[in-house]
Amino acid sequence: MCTYLLEPKNWLAVTLLALGWRASPADRAEGIGWGLLAALFAAVIPTLFIAYGVQHGRWADRNVGARKARLVVLAFITASVAVGWGLLVVLRAPRVLAGYLAFMLGSVALLALVTTVWKISIHCAVAAGSVTVLAYAFGPPVLAGFALVGAVGWSRMAMNDHTTGQVVAGAALGALVAAIAYKTTGGFVRA
Repeated sequence: MCTYLLEPKNWLAVTLLALGWRASPADRAEGIGWGLLAALFAAVIPTLFIAYGVQHGRWADRNVGARKARLVVLAFITASVAVGWGLLVVLRAPRVLAGYLAFMLGSVALLALVTTVWKISIHCAVAAGSVTVLAYAFGPPVLAGFALVGAVGWSRMAMNDHTTGQVVAGAALGALVAAIAYKTTGGFVRA
């Protein structure tokens, strides 16, 4: 249950909506609208692609455990996020959202590279990256969200989808890359 409630699409949607809300203090509804557009390409379309693949027998479940299938899904996610990033740039969305999708492109590429040799936990990488970004954007109290990252890791191991090392590596990679990207871009190049 924890794996499904705290899966990557949910973390991404919450993070993008929160960043959109924060990026437009004069018009919160507009900011949330931008967050929804970003979430469409970062979370919704990839989730529909995965569901289609499960329905048509391309992979066993929505966690996509087989390495070759994971690489196909990661390639699709990269394409979807790239289209979303392009739209955000062309439509002049708040730069923090376009910056976040640019960060996602790099993160997905890194996760795909690791996946070619090892099954790192993408669930934990996304969860830890999201908590890190939200803590930078909203302050240290958000760091309590790492308790949820721990719950995600526990659930991935309890389901025998990952080892402790894969969970820890995913969380460490997600948090580290998010921190570096957020800090070096000044908050994903804030507007």
